[in-house]
Amino acid sequence: MAKRSLKASPLGIQQAKRAFALKGWTQENLAGEVNLKTRQPIWRFFTGKPVDRQVFLNICAILDLDWREIAIDPPVEFSEPRELTETSAPNIDTLVQQVRSQRRDKIQYQCGILQLLDINRPVKIDDIYVDVNILQEIASQQWFDISNLPNLGPAAFDRIGLGEINQKQIPGMQAVETYSKLRVLGKPGVGKTTFLKHLAIQCNRGEFAAHQVPIFITLRDFAEESRDNGNFRLLNYLRQAFINSGIYNPSAIETLLQAGRVLLLLDGMDEVLNQDSSAVQREIRKFSDKYHKNQFVVSCRTAAKKLQFRGFTDVEIAPFTQDQIVTFAQKWFVTFTKTNRQSGQAQSVQFIEKLDLPENWHFRQLIVTPLFLHLACWVFHGQDKFPTKRSEFYKQGLDLLLGKWDEAKGVERDKVYQGFLLPQKLRLLSQLAAVTFEKGQYFFEQRIIEQYIGDYLRNLSEINLEAEELQLESEAVLKAIETQHGLLTERARGIFSFSYLVFHEYFTARQIVASHNLQGLEQALGGLVSHITDPHWREIFLLTVAMLRSADSLVQLMKQQIDGLVAQDPYLQEFLLWASQKSRTVPTQPKIATTRAFYLALAQSPHTAAQFTLASTLDQGMFLDAALDNLLQQLASEGSQELAYTNACSEAINNILVMVLDAGFYKSLQQIRDRLPPASQSRERFQDWWQEHYSAWVEQLRTTIVNYRNTSRTWEFSTEQQQVLQRYYDANQLLLDCLHSNCEVTAATRQEIEATLLLPQNELEDREWQ
Repeated sequence: MAKRSLKASPLGIQQAKRAFALKGWTQENLAGEVNLKTRQPIWRFFTGKPVDRQVFLNICAILDLDWREIAIDPPVEFSEPRELTETSAPNIDTLVQQVRSQRRDKIQYQCGILQLLDINRPVKIDDIYVDVNILQEIASQQWFDISNLPNLGPAAFDRIGLGEINQKQIPGMQAVETYSKLRVLGKPGVGKTTFLKHLAIQCNRGEFAAHQVPIFITLRDFAEESRDNGNFRLLNYLRQAFINSGIYNPSAIETLLQAGRVLLLLDGMDEVLNQDSSAVQREIRKFSDKYHKNQFVVSCRTAAKKLQFRGFTDVEIAPFTQDQIVTFAQKWFVTFTKTNRQSGQAQSVQFIEKLDLPENWHFRQLIVTPLFLHLACWVFHGQDKFPTKRSEFYKQGLDLLLGKWDEAKGVERDKVYQGFLLPQKLRLLSQLAAVTFEKGQYFFEQRIIEQYIGDYLRNLSEINLEAEELQLESEAVLKAIETQHGLLTERARGIFSFSYLVFHEYFTARQIVASHNLQGLEQALGGLVSHITDPHWREIFLLTVAMLRSADSLVQLMKQQIDGLVAQDPYLQEFLLWASQKSRTVPTQPKIATTRAFYLALAQSPHTAAQFTLASTLDQGMFLDAALDNLLQQLASEGSQELAYTNACSEAINNILVMVLDAGFYKSLQQIRDRLPPASQSRERFQDWWQEHYSAWVEQLRTTIVNYRNTSRTWEFSTEQQQVLQRYYDANQLLLDCLHSNCEVTAATRQEIEATLLLPQNELEDREWQ
């Protein structure tokens, strides 16, 4: 039986004292590291007195010593069943199983549960985890010519550098199986830590890498402990982890590493403070070189990658696909619904259905990462709908990226721009967004954005910085915004953008709203309405009107700007006057502006359904004239000498009759319909009718429609006038969308704007005079 105590040999004591001196500790420090209440066992160890065997082993492990070289007459092995022995190569499988068995509970506790933001209880990783996809090409390492980027529309914005179209995606597990050394990169909140924890759990269960021992290390914890100890040694850290799991033989980890039987998962390279970063990276590089037979997976934010590790392959976690979003939502609502599984599944279906609605396109753009998708599910779970004010949701997302996410994880970041308070960070980002958006720059070169940052720093600081010093400060701030907050991202080499277009738009709107005084706000709003016909600014208008305490001034400025689009063209004014007069003849009177919108659209682009959006926004009942106009257009262009064609005409008139309320018009249409030949008519007699009566029948129908509906005037617009009308029409639609959003507009202002929509200039002046 192995001895219960061990003594250090004279030569061993000398080795131990040298190692102890390098630590710079007192005996009390060492006692604390070994979890001893007094330093007496430490004194006994250094004086060659018998020491409890376990204490002896722990002291040697902490001092990075081989206990067999220190002890007098070390035993060949320990007999206790829970203590691992040194295992020869043929028995390495046995050692793996022993270690996995003793560390199973530790790995399950360390990696098997997650603490999600704003959720007051831990969640099992299996209940929420969704398999991630991997992009094998890193976006920021690609080359793009920035001259090809400014003309991209919003729909294409997030495709640049994210691989949604051209890059091949592979499952995350496949990437780990393919590459023995992997560095997994990604934006904040894409699930890097959860992915590594999932790997640890799968390995722990023997469902992945069953021949290896999983070890999960949070690198910021390793860095903090190593800094306190003054020794950045992964091997020491692993030995201590084994001791904490009841594995006291210090040679066990070395044996496993030499045999390549360890799956080492190193999480959060970006979370290590700058003062420790070089030492940690150097140790990872040395360790992975020395024990190259093992499997390594390191996670890091894409922006924080600095040096390459030899033999490591860099990959990037891809944004969620539609299928992954659906899977995550199903798991989320089933997990957090308080009633039952069926209720959770039903709410997840409702969530996806509402997410797919056109008006929620901006939410879909943002929730392609687990972090923002969790936030969206959480908000929807409480309200059964998405926020009416998108700006509130964006603000919550920005709160996460600007600090709350790191606070929840207990991460302390470097104070690269420690003089910046949160309001100053928001002002800087708002200025960057506004100046680039004003210039139509979704993408900007690094030197340009650093110049903008430099301008802000120069105005912020009372100290005049030298040009070189200002350049260095600007570069550091840019890197901090990219690394710490993920709000700016390098889309390709030297080309940056906001990480999401919605944040670029939100900060631009915030810059407008955050004007310091009334005069500044008036100027900002005046600048905004100058973009009333630019579709790229549509979301800025909707965000700004929602963020203003009172939006009366903005919507009134919009109305003035819109009316001015057509004020100087007499022919267009005549056209608006005709629509206004025609609107007063409608028997059943909806809102007057509805009718004006309808006839403007009808005259511009007959039977084009997309043109009726504005009218439909105001009222749903204006489609009789559209149906009549559509019928006349078909008769003019699609006449066919077939009996089936006349039957279709008869059916079309039947459908129109349902909408007709005027008795005389109804009777006239019935009589015209009845003059069509019956379906039982022979082909020969039908041909005779066609030759003799068809043209007269069409003309009678046209005359009847003109007499009763007064839609006969033909308007001929030049190309330029057509373009002006389209801009005028779209701008009115934007104004209505702003009014119908959840904004603060007084009832009187709202009513006046809706009443004067689409009026000609003389009628507007008459109303103003009255």
